[in-house]
Amino acid sequence: MSSDVDRQRIEDLEIMVAHQAKTIEELSDELKGAHDQLVALQRAVKQIADRVNGLEEGGFARPEITKPPHY
Repeated sequence: MSSDVDRQRIEDLEIMVAHQAKTIEELSDELKGAHDQLVALQRAVKQIADRVNGLEEGGFARPEITKPPHY
C-alpha cells in the first residue's frame, strides 16, 4: 500500500515539475519579448533626444522677423 502512495506522490511531483518547466519557458519568452521592446524604445528615445539636441544647437533656423513692405 505504501508503494502505491509513493508512486502517486512521485507522479504528482513529476506533473508539478513539468508544469513549472512549461511556465518558466513561457515566462522566459515573455521576458525576451519585453527586453526586445525595451531596446527598441531606448533606441527611439535616443533618436528623439539627438534630434532635440540638434535643434537646440542651432540646427533649426528661425526665420528673421522683418517688417512688412507697407510700413
